Amino acid sequence: MGQIQSIGGIILATERICLRRFRAQDAPLLYDLDSDPEVMRFISKGQPTSMSRIENVIIPKFLNYYAQSPPRGFWAAHEHSGGEFIGWFHLRPDIYEPEEMELGYRLKRSAWGRGFATEMSRALVEKAFCEWHYEKVSARTFEVNVASRRVMEKAGLQFEREFLWSADLLPEWSEEERRGVKYGLSRSQFRR
Repeated sequence: MGQIQSIGGIILATERICLRRFRAQDAPLLYDLDSDPEVMRFISKGQPTSMSRIENVIIPKFLNYYAQSPPRGFWAAHEHSGGEFIGWFHLRPDIYEPEEMELGYRLKRSAWGRGFATEMSRALVEKAFCEWHYEKVSARTFEVNVASRRVMEKAGLQFEREFLWSADLLPEWSEEERRGVKYGLSRSQFRR
């Protein structure tokens, strides 16, 4: 983990991975992640994110979160062994219910199926309740995204309801494609 520690800004470490703050020079890592059509399948129908958008919109948005307290934002995820960037995790105000903190993640395909999403999601949920004192953590995904739903369940979140993503957010998606599910966990449920 020496290579990761030299980067600085680590906010959370588990047995196999750690999260650190993004920096402006991380744009190529995000570009590589968002250029994989399978990674972007449930986000943009497989379309990549442009480097210009990453540099001028996404990275500044990520950096703005770090001034807020308790901590929230998007964090780069790295494997301890070798320091490889594997994607990101976030904890931020939910888009529809901003009083709840939304858990999210996007991982490189090489990190899929290895339990990383579950491992770090569990750690973030615990930190959100025990150290940062958030009242509720929720997560949303598309109804058909079975892998993401499994991660939410393994992280302790419980199915709450189905919903439709806004057509304003996803104008190119049909109503059927916009079917989503919401999972959540309150601090009192977590304590039980």
